[in-house]
Amino acid sequence: MWYVIQVKSGTEEDTVRQCQRCIEGTVLLECFIPYYEEMKRYEGRWHKEKSVLFPGYVFMVTEDVTTLFHRLKKVSGLTKLLGTGDEIVALNETEVDFIRRFGKKEHLVEISQGIIVNDRVVVKEGPLAGNEGLIKRIDRHKRKAYLEIPMFGRMVMAQVGLDIVERV
Repeated sequence: MWYVIQVKSGTEEDTVRQCQRCIEGTVLLECFIPYYEEMKRYEGRWHKEKSVLFPGYVFMVTEDVTTLFHRLKKVSGLTKLLGTGDEIVALNETEVDFIRRFGKKEHLVEISQGIIVNDRVVVKEGPLAGNEGLIKRIDRHKRKAYLEIPMFGRMVMAQVGLDIVERV
């Protein structure tokens, strides 16, 4: 099962390192942060960089959530395991499928490439291909698409790299 812990934004990587160090591999099967590629312009050129897809959240895969919950008490800076009330809730299949499809094994959402046809975005390649319905807004200058996706039991805004190469 996949679970999510909430941490202070900017401390995600430190939390992952602590979890990997403090929690044995039999309890914590995988601990990761989903990233996305984006293009940033500085020094007169475009550079490909990687940013956190869901700031303030760390994803964990375990089959023993009770033991994981107790082991997480050793981790400093941890806010909480996401859930409802006192119950810890795993991500549902739709949410897990989204992360698997978009980020693949590396948990990295690559930059998509698309065109604009009659004020409509058509993504030709990349993770957004066939998922144009998730796009709520694009910023052609920053080469980003802003998505609204169901995650953590609610609708969440996320941004991913989108390079518009042509307008028809």
